[in-house]
Amino acid sequence: MRPIDLAREHGLSTQAVRNYEEAGILPPAERSPHGYRRYAPRHAAALRAFLALIPAHGHAAAGAIMRAVNAGAVEEALRLIDESHAQLADDRHTLEDVERALRDLAPPREPEAGVTFIGPLARRLGVRPATLRAWERAELITPRRDPRTGYRVYTSSDVRDVLLAHQLRRGGHGLEQIARVLERVRAAGGPEPLQATLRQWRDRLTARGLAMLAGAAALGACLERP
Repeated sequence: MRPIDLAREHGLSTQAVRNYEEAGILPPAERSPHGYRRYAPRHAAALRAFLALIPAHGHAAAGAIMRAVNAGAVEEALRLIDESHAQLADDRHTLEDVERALRDLAPPREPEAGVTFIGPLARRLGVRPATLRAWERAELITPRRDPRTGYRVYTSSDVRDVLLAHQLRRGGHGLEQIARVLERVRAAGGPEPLQATLRQWRDRLTARGLAMLAGAAALGACLERP
């Protein structure tokens, strides 16, 4: 089998096939007496597996998995796959916690924006003011300062973000993870418009899970090749 034969099946260039071999994603090819590459069915299976693994695990991880397989380090390949599955499971838990937190999110009690201060808000949540200051340093919330007193002033949207952050922290999520969620809320314009974003998020997780099934099948076929 020539490089062009592998390339045509997937709409690739022959150079891409050669690059994959040089990167260890494909097993080394045999050479003809004139130095031309000759590929076998196992190379075709390896290429199919790699391309199927990309949407499931990402390009870098897919390459690492195939290099491990071609080096005979199947346990290492399985470890990389396990890590990717664990990340997907963590992402699912995060999405579920965000959806639950948004459902439980109570509307701010203040009739006007900008009338809540750190002490009353901390008491409302049952946390110390130092906790809210730590969240501010982590850029989860950015309350403005009263120009006369210098006190932190929390608007209704700040209170919403604090309540959401508080629920996610109680669910065991880290500050960086919460910051990304709050960024999604702000970009969507609030919890209600965020529902479309959450559906898209769930759709992406579902697509990745299905891609993992397809990638596993292709990799299994590759491993069965002598």
